[in-house]
Amino acid sequence: MDNRQAVGSWLSGPRAAMEEAGADFGYRGEQLGLPEEGPGSIARPGRRLGALAVDWGLCLLIAYGLITHGYSQATGNWALLVFFVLGVLTVGTVGSTPGKRLFGLRVVALGSGRIQPLRALLRTFLLCLAIPPLVWDRDGRGLHDRLAGTVEVRIQG
Repeated sequence: MDNRQAVGSWLSGPRAAMEEAGADFGYRGEQLGLPEEGPGSIARPGRRLGALAVDWGLCLLIAYGLITHGYSQATGNWALLVFFVLGVLTVGTVGSTPGKRLFGLRVVALGSGRIQPLRALLRTFLLCLAIPPLVWDRDGRGLHDRLAGTVEVRIQG
């Protein structure tokens, strides 16, 4: 291996270096028994971030217009509380928030498929902490999903 390959493997990450060495990781969601493409497959990061942005914007709008009656330092805190309540109620009942529904996503429990309210509460609490969603496994699930036993999947092709 020459220097360019060594630097290139460092820049592309350990997964790419292992794949180049012959390791087969499969596709995201294969270990969970999910399809590679289409409905039921693991949600891609772009869709997940888009749904999160829509939900956060909606919560900011609610906090701005209905609670703080204009922008103040407390608006962000109220928006986080509204985000928490929105997540627990909507994910715990129908499996998706308005942003997730807009982007064609749904949260399901591994095994049963249906989210129980306690799982939705745990998942949303961890999501509000902001660090657990930034730690991903090789299937693309955040730590908040792993600890709650859930996965975010596509409901549209």
